[in-house]
Amino acid sequence: MNIINIPIKNIRNFAIIAHIDHGKSTLSDRIIEICEGLTQREMKQQVLDSLDVERERGITVKAQTVSLQYKYDDDIYLLNLIDTPGHVDFNNEVRRSLKACEGVLVLVDASQGVEAQTIANVYHAVDENLIILPVLNKVDLPSAQPDVVREQIFDLLGIHDDAVEISAKSGLGVKDLIHTLIEKIPSPICKITNDQKDISQKMQLTTCGENLKALLIDSWYDDYLGVVLMVRVLEGAIFTKMNIKMLQKNAFYTVESLGIFNPKKVILQKLTTGMVGFIVANIRNIQDCIIGDTITTEGSNVEPLPGFKVMSPVVFCGIYPIDADEYNELKSALEKLKLHDSSLSISSAYLPALGSGFRCGFLGLLHLEVIQERLLNEFDLQITITSPNVLYKVYTNSGEMLIDHPSSMPEMHRVEYIEEPWVNMQILVHESYIGSVIQLCEDRRGVQKELKYIQSININRVMLIYELPLANVIFDFHDKLKSLTKGYGSFEYENSEYKKGDIVPLSILIDGEREDSLAVMIHRDSARKYGQWVCATLKDSIDRQLFKVIIQAAIGGTIIARETVSPLRKDVTAKCYGGDITRKRKLLEKQKAGKKRMKEYMSGKVAIPHKAILKILRRS
Repeated sequence: MNIINIPIKNIRNFAIIAHIDHGKSTLSDRIIEICEGLTQREMKQQVLDSLDVERERGITVKAQTVSLQYKYDDDIYLLNLIDTPGHVDFNNEVRRSLKACEGVLVLVDASQGVEAQTIANVYHAVDENLIILPVLNKVDLPSAQPDVVREQIFDLLGIHDDAVEISAKSGLGVKDLIHTLIEKIPSPICKITNDQKDISQKMQLTTCGENLKALLIDSWYDDYLGVVLMVRVLEGAIFTKMNIKMLQKNAFYTVESLGIFNPKKVILQKLTTGMVGFIVANIRNIQDCIIGDTITTEGSNVEPLPGFKVMSPVVFCGIYPIDADEYNELKSALEKLKLHDSSLSISSAYLPALGSGFRCGFLGLLHLEVIQERLLNEFDLQITITSPNVLYKVYTNSGEMLIDHPSSMPEMHRVEYIEEPWVNMQILVHESYIGSVIQLCEDRRGVQKELKYIQSININRVMLIYELPLANVIFDFHDKLKSLTKGYGSFEYENSEYKKGDIVPLSILIDGEREDSLAVMIHRDSARKYGQWVCATLKDSIDRQLFKVIIQAAIGGTIIARETVSPLRKDVTAKCYGGDITRKRKLLEKQKAGKKRMKEYMSGKVAIPHKAILKILRRS
C-alpha cells in the first residue's frame, strides 16, 4: 500500500523513553530490521544516531524519527517511531518528541530496574495524556530480575499493565511488542466540528479539517537544501508547491519537497493528518524556524497550537576562536548548531585576553562537551572555552544584575549580596549505599527534604529528596554518584529558586597575568580547595621554562593558593675548574640578569596545554 493512502486508523505515533544505557537505540535497530526499513547489509549499530559524537560516545543526543510500514492482520500500518535521548541534559528532546506521539514505550533494564530519569520521562508522558506501555529489556541476561523490576514499575511508576519482556539485542519478543503497540496505542485523531458525528467515518479519513495545522517539532541545516523542518501534521495535509506560513514569525514559504525517513529519505507528494515527516521550503533565514511553532496555509486564520516549554540554559561559558580571523566562521557554526538544538543560547561577548567571541548557555556539562566536539569535528574550528558557571543574581546599590563570569562583576564595594540557583533533586539508590550518598549531598551543601524506602521482592531501594546548589550538581555530581553506587545510582533534578549565598569571584594568575578562561564564581567555603587544585593541575601540565613560572589563585587582591613551576637551569659554572669564588658568582649573576630580561620579553607567553584546560573545565 502507498504510504499516503494508509488511513489514519492505521497510523501509530510512539516514542521510546528510558534511562541512559537501557537499550533504546538497540530496540530501534531491531524494529527497523523487523519492519524491513533497511536490509541486513545496510544495517549497523545505532543506525538512527547520525552524529559522530553520538556514535563515539554511545549516547543519543538528538531525538530521531523513522516511519516504517508493518503488515498485521492483513492490514498495513504506518509506525512513526521516535528514538529519544536518555541523559538528563537532553530532557527537552524527550518533551518535544512526546508532543508528536499518542503513546510511549517505557523501556526498563531488567537487570538494573527503574531509574530516576525513567520516572521523570514517565511524568512527562502522563502530562501529555499518552498511552504508556512498559517494556522489560535484557531479560536474557543472567543478572535479570524481571519479577522484581515488574514490581518496581508498579510501585514507582504506578503502571498496572503487564510489561512485555524482550531482548533488544537478540530480537527476543520484539515482534510481540510491535503487535502490542499496534493494539494498545491509539491512532491520531484530528479535531472535528460538532456536526461530524460518525466516528468510524472520521477514522477512515486521510485528511480532515479545511485548514492545515502542523507542529514544528525539529529542524536542522543542510548545506544544499537550507533549513529542513520535521513536522507532525495534526490537521489537513501538506503538498508540494503549497504556500505555508509560520505563525510566530509570520514568514511565508513554498514547499519544494517533502517526505519521511524509513530511515532512508523517501520523497512523497503530500503529508497527511497523523503523519510525521520533513519539509524543504528553501528556508535560508534560520531565525524564522522556532521549535514548537505552528505551520499553516497562507491566508489561514488558525489559532497557534500549544507549543513547547522553553528550556532555560543552566550552564554558561564563553567560546572564543583561537584564531581571531575565524570569528565569522564560529558565528555561522554556532547559528547552525542552534538550529539543530534550540536549547543552545548564544550572545556576543568580549574579553581583553581572548578577544571577541560568544557567551553560550547549555543544559549541562555533557551538552557543553557535545557542542565543543561538534565545533571541532563538523566545522574544524579550534576554540578556547572559559570555565563554565551558572547564572548568579548580583544585587548592588543600584539594582539587580545577572552574571555568569567574574569579568562581569561590579566593584565589590558596590555589591550588597549575591544569590545562587538551587535545584530539587530525586536520587534513587540501593539502601546499602545510602550513607555514602547522604555524605556526598552534605558535602555539596545539600539540604535533605525527604527519604523514602521502596520495598521490592528482593531489593530495597531508597529515594532521597534533596535541595542542592546547582553549581555543585552540574560538574562531577553524576560521576561521583555512579562511583559511590557502583554504577546503579541515578538522579533527576529540576530548577527550584535563587537563594542568598557567600559567592566570590576566583581568578587564576600566571606570572601575574589573569587567565580569563579559568576564572569562576564560587562559594567562599570551596574557593581555597578549588584554587589549590587548579594551581596544582596547572603546575603538573605547564612545560618548564628557562625562568620560574608562578601560578596563583586569588579572590580580589588576596592570594589563597600558589604553585611554582621550577625553571630549567644550565650549569654555567661547569667550565670553572678553580680560581676565586667571585668568578663563579659573576657567571651566576650574569645568568640571573639574562633570565630576568628574557622573562620581560616573554611576559604572558606561557602556554597552557589544552588537555589541562579541559581537565579544569570538567573539574575532574
